[in-house]
Amino acid sequence: MEEIAIRTEYIKLDRFLKFANLVHTGGDAKGFIQEGSVKVNGEVCTMRGKKLRDGDIVTFNGEDFKVVRE
Repeated sequence: MEEIAIRTEYIKLDRFLKFANLVHTGGDAKGFIQEGSVKVNGEVCTMRGKKLRDGDIVTFNGEDFKVVRE
């Protein structure tokens, strides 16, 4: 599981996908989220504005990414 460090209290899901270099554009992020291709803490999440905080786990393309606060 790869850890992705953030400096803020939270990061929104669509921004996280871009920040972690998992997608190229915000439009790509929106599409993957809306089609149900992203899980947060084991559950499909279709809310692109979902706030991710320290300890949350995002699953995308079969890989897990843990949000950690710097």
